[in-house]
Amino acid sequence: MVDIRIATQDDIDCLMSIRLEMLKVVNDLPEDYEYSDEMINESRDYFLNGDQITVLATDGDAVIGCASMSFIRIMPTFDHPSGKRAHLMNVYTRYEYRRQGIAQKMVELLIEKTWEKGVTEISLDATASGRPLYERIGFRDSEECMVLTKL
Repeated sequence: MVDIRIATQDDIDCLMSIRLEMLKVVNDLPEDYEYSDEMINESRDYFLNGDQITVLATDGDAVIGCASMSFIRIMPTFDHPSGKRAHLMNVYTRYEYRRQGIAQKMVELLIEKTWEKGVTEISLDATASGRPLYERIGFRDSEECMVLTKL
């Protein structure tokens, strides 16, 4: 029986394990890939101290999925008078558990909790395989945004 719940700080080891697994799968990294200390330490700090909510999907004692919502506050605008926005990320389900609605349930729980916080917009960066899920939930493409990345 798969259980989906909001993670707590007591789940830090599970959070780190499933996130690092997800990064390897999504980025097609070898099983023995070694993450930098900075990546591990900053990820751990963000789970413990960042403005975020993460959900975990478990099957018994095994963590089989995760999804996170990061909260961002910007200057209020007419479309978003609270200035509260969020970014959905790290939506991941282990291969053998896919196509069972687990990712959708995780995302819907995060969306519910996000609206409760007064957020007026949720963004995400979709992979090709994730796009149909997000469209089903109601996400639409946006042309509002340009990005500058520090190299």
